Amino acid sequence: MKDNNQKRVAILTENGFEETELTSPKKALENAGFKVDIISSEKGQVKAWNMDHWSINVPVNVKLSDANPDHYDALMIPGGVMNPDKMRMQKEYVNFAKEFMHSGKPVAAICHGPQLLIQTGLLEGRRMTSYPSIKTDITNAGAEWLDKEVVVDNNLITSRSPKDLEAFNKKLVEKVKEHAHVVA
Repeated sequence: MKDNNQKRVAILTENGFEETELTSPKKALENAGFKVDIISSEKGQVKAWNMDHWSINVPVNVKLSDANPDHYDALMIPGGVMNPDKMRMQKEYVNFAKEFMHSGKPVAAICHGPQLLIQTGLLEGRRMTSYPSIKTDITNAGAEWLDKEVVVDNNLITSRSPKDLEAFNKKLVEKVKEHAHVVA
């Protein structure tokens, strides 16, 4: 049972996430007083990528098969080239993200993270950004791609790369604070 006064944020990830794209938002969310769970199909921990080499291990708090989107107030998806590519190929990750997109709760993705959101089929008519190399993928999914450090479209928050983390984190925290708390 969760503390009904504390909002919970799910960070959905796989091995190969870009280190700062998970650790920086996680720290910002925790500093704002939110409970953050790392959710993955990986057992025990996930391994970060740091620009050009393997990096730290981060503990997995909740196994994806045990995670319930109804228990969370927001979803954050870090980028990295490997991480979203692995997730978008697994139905369990796609369905988890799809439930959040349908819910109206805040969904945030940075860099290559929006690749998972593309798989949901729910980006038609949205405004967003990403790492420039997936611009065509985003426009092919029906979204308008903007070259801005952070784009907010209702409860969808997206950013381009680690250089945009300050703006991304600020908007993510704001949206989670604004959104009505889930009682599950």
